[in-house]
Amino acid sequence: MSEKTEILYNASCPICSSEVDQYAKMSERQALPIRYDDLSDPEVLADWGISRDDAARRFHVRKNGQTYGGIPAFVVLWRDLPQMRWLARIVSLPVIYQLACVVYDYAAAPLLYWLHKRRERRG
Repeated sequence: MSEKTEILYNASCPICSSEVDQYAKMSERQALPIRYDDLSDPEVLADWGISRDDAARRFHVRKNGQTYGGIPAFVVLWRDLPQMRWLARIVSLPVIYQLACVVYDYAAAPLLYWLHKRRERRG
């Protein structure tokens, strides 16, 4: 890894936080320079230059000065985690990549965002 990888995720989402907790454990065990930022912190959002609502809509990764969202963000992170590189290679294959993007963009991310908004309304 050439530069620190930064992750922006929704820690209040049980699904998101469970997955990111696994990534954090992997990166900690290997002392990888990966930072995990919760979108509920206004200072974090200011640093990322993104609204809380936009951050809640999808998973974000920043690396080498570039910000990625959705499946491209997962691929960047998975490439940094030795245990996940195999998944990054598979998901990066052309047809699989396109299918993964469609499923994430039109099913998974909207569902997770809807659940997030429902949790916020319930307080």
